[in-house]
Amino acid sequence: MDSQKTALIVDDSRVSRMITRHYIANQHPDWIIEEAATGEEALERITSVRPRLILVDVNMPGMGGIAAAEQLSRLCPQAHVSLLTANVQSATRKRAAEIGVGFLEKPVSEERIHQLLAALES
Repeated sequence: MDSQKTALIVDDSRVSRMITRHYIANQHPDWIIEEAATGEEALERITSVRPRLILVDVNMPGMGGIAAAEQLSRLCPQAHVSLLTANVQSATRKRAAEIGVGFLEKPVSEERIHQLLAALES
């Protein structure tokens, strides 16, 4: 798959995945959008899906989003990885910075997705 045109959304909430998918597809209808419901599923799929963008929910059952994001960014260094979370505490932001991933506040909005995608293209 073309990593320049592929996004992976990792979130245990089907509704959240659908909303995020919709926002990305609205702005980039040519992108392939893949989904995973858990960090473990994302790690299994990362060998066949080489995304340009990986969005990872922080609070998921099983492997948490921070651990998943750290592993995904290591396994897929060409991808931009961002945590998705409603937890805006400075500790979460600090941890994201420490592991070299971005931070996107929930609820995800079309404007936030637009800003993120615009930054990837520049």
